[in-house]
Amino acid sequence: MGHILYTIIIGAVIGILARFFKPGADPMGWIITIILGIAGAYIGSMLYAGGGVIGFIISIVCAIVLLFIYEFIRGKMASSNA
Repeated sequence: MGHILYTIIIGAVIGILARFFKPGADPMGWIITIILGIAGAYIGSMLYAGGGVIGFIISIVCAIVLLFIYEFIRGKMASSNA
């Protein structure tokens, strides 16, 4: 149970930092922020298994890339529905 809570907290921190560093407005909820943060941390850990500060920075960069992908897909869906 503690591992799941730790994953959610770290995902939230990484997601919030990614939204902070990425330019532009991101009108999304906190659940999507946590999910993108967890996914960014997971991808970052696959790219760099060393952990520490470098692993944390790589996780944030991965979450930023996921934010761009999410916005691109959301924009495509909105334009196709209009």
